[in-house]
Amino acid sequence: MREVTYGKLKTRVAGGTDGQGGGDGPVVVLMHGFGAPGDDLVGLANALPGAPQHTRYVFPEAPMSLGGPYGDGRAWWMIDLAVLQRRAMGERVERSNELPDGLVKARELVREMLDAMTADLAPSPKGLILGGFSQGSMVTCDVALHDDREFAGLILFSSTLIAQQVWEPRMAKRKGLPILQSHGREDPVLAFEDAMQLRNLWQTAGADLTFVEFAGGHAIPPQVLAAAGQFIHNVVG
Repeated sequence: MREVTYGKLKTRVAGGTDGQGGGDGPVVVLMHGFGAPGDDLVGLANALPGAPQHTRYVFPEAPMSLGGPYGDGRAWWMIDLAVLQRRAMGERVERSNELPDGLVKARELVREMLDAMTADLAPSPKGLILGGFSQGSMVTCDVALHDDREFAGLILFSSTLIAQQVWEPRMAKRKGLPILQSHGREDPVLAFEDAMQLRNLWQTAGADLTFVEFAGGHAIPPQVLAAAGQFIHNVVG
């Protein structure tokens, strides 16, 4: 693994022919969730069975340092912790039309990162997958719906629907796009029902979406890792 700054974002680059992004294999970008350190998902570079040999992985670090009780934790934007606590206590919190402060900034930082990363790693036109976990998956949706570049697919681990009034009108332009979405039926952080709303909108817009549900919470269990590896193989292998 090596660390490199693309645009204004620090990233970790792994995989490829040398473990540091070498070669010309497909590129999978995965963005971590709220409160996680920048290297939180790096282990996935060696945990996605079925992904093509020499696949390269890029793990961007979110721009906001949280500090305090979060230690090295970072965020793509700050969230309302009171709402998070209410959700953890079992209350249904409607977030579909939420437009978080910092969403636009995060989008632009990721787009700049993708520009610089693409210039450096030079994936083929259909060799780039964008994805993330939780808040990182929300960034994934937002970027994919505002950027004109071609993606081979999206990976949405434990995602949810926000910014519906912005996202929904843009989804049709991604008709046919392969998407892997996963969610735990007992997720205490992002409700399973809200993940289903996101799934339904993508499917109505014509995306080629595979939905993997599991008995569990806010996590990426082994069956989802296997599905993700197979997904990568299917779209870029």
